Amino acid sequence: MIAIIDYGAGNVASVANALESLKQEYILTGSGNAIEQAEGAIFPGQGEASFAMKRLSEMNLIYLLKNYKKPLLGICLGMQLLAEKSMEGNTKCLGVIDGVIDKFNKQETKVPHMGWNSIEIIKPDTLFNGIKSGEYFYYANSYYLPVVSSTTSTSENKIIFSASLEWNNYYGVQFHPERSGEAGLKLLRNFIGLC
Repeated sequence: MIAIIDYGAGNVASVANALESLKQEYILTGSGNAIEQAEGAIFPGQGEASFAMKRLSEMNLIYLLKNYKKPLLGICLGMQLLAEKSMEGNTKCLGVIDGVIDKFNKQETKVPHMGWNSIEIIKPDTLFNGIKSGEYFYYANSYYLPVVSSTTSTSENKIIFSASLEWNNYYGVQFHPERSGEAGLKLLRNFIGLC
């Protein structure tokens, strides 16, 4: 059983649909007990960082997420919230991984970064078993994580940024695997295999 963390800041329906298509049992929950009892967790996110952290605080999920021992996959904003800080609303995040989330410069590139973009795998990562550099995934983000020690793949929007990360039992993808066709389903299947 996989827990999809529902904290009011994510498009959880599309993640649930993707898991259903993979015939994976899941629970959609904001309960800390249910998240702890699951074999792993998916931490999706859309919207604004400070609102998301406020919701996590209100739901008493911050300590649990910072100390989670099972595989956890952050998607889009969910990945960004694993960092130390976001410049979006000058927000203190979970601090699981090093790095500060910054905003793309609209004078230099298109903001938001939206649509299909390829990845470059720079470190071995179980999430990308059967997936090669050059594969395309779907993005929708105005903020990004620079390349840090936990970065496992990169993408480019005039600047190179983290497309994915791995740190201990924490995984993150800036793109939306649930909206990325067969490659995205393959990545989700790989994550399920870790749980």
